[in-house]
Amino acid sequence: MSKSNSARQRKIVELARQRGRVSVDDLVVQLSVTPQTIRKDLNELCAQELLTRVHGGAIVASGVENVGYEARRKLAAESKDAIGIAAAALIPDGASLFINIGTTTEAVARALAKRTNLLVITNNLNVVDILTPNPAIEVIVVGGRIRHSDRASVGPSAVDFIRNFKVDFAVIGSSAIDSDGSLLDFDLSEVQVSHAIVQNSRSVILVADQTKLGRNAPVRIGHISDLDVFVTDHIDDPALLGVCEQGEVQVIMTGQPATDAGVHRSEDKRG
Repeated sequence: MSKSNSARQRKIVELARQRGRVSVDDLVVQLSVTPQTIRKDLNELCAQELLTRVHGGAIVASGVENVGYEARRKLAAESKDAIGIAAAALIPDGASLFINIGTTTEAVARALAKRTNLLVITNNLNVVDILTPNPAIEVIVVGGRIRHSDRASVGPSAVDFIRNFKVDFAVIGSSAIDSDGSLLDFDLSEVQVSHAIVQNSRSVILVADQTKLGRNAPVRIGHISDLDVFVTDHIDDPALLGVCEQGEVQVIMTGQPATDAGVHRSEDKRG
């Protein structure tokens, strides 16, 4: 590899770590090279397991540690906003719900921020900030250890607190989704909170953009068939679509007609 290629690829990795994601189009402009050169660079960086290819670009590759919170906020921000609006449309006024930690769940909170007569229980202090200006939404904060990196309440105290409730809906995220339908994350304490939320909700909505598909993470949250609705921007993995259909999970792809494989209320799945 030439010195110029090496320097350019180091710059690409640096940008990916800052932003969470890089696109071919942006890199062409920023680095003044052809799309073919950028695609070759991305393929080589992916072969070195420094980046992971996604549609139109790449994200930071990590199987053991998540991308930083600020970078995740910027990653696929427009897609997350569209997912948030679509997920919020599933929740009627007068409902009770959990909203878990995550930048996509925060997009759902923003879409709910002007609604009325909602009871929201959350372990995400960013969601608290989004919703508390509206007096028509009652917000209950989950107690527990606050994780400084993303202002999330996690740990055994948070799990015990969540078990005091049984709500209409849960809005959860996942850091990675395998083709076999496994939902994965990076932090065991975070996953334990997710388990408690799923178990104490009548209907569970997963919100995740396509950058999470096929990504690696070490801790298993559960399986997509445990859910009721999956709201995303796009799925191009036939295997995952087949798993959703087999598990009777409603799939909503923003900007596309919803596909319904016979969605069941979560009380049917969890008793």
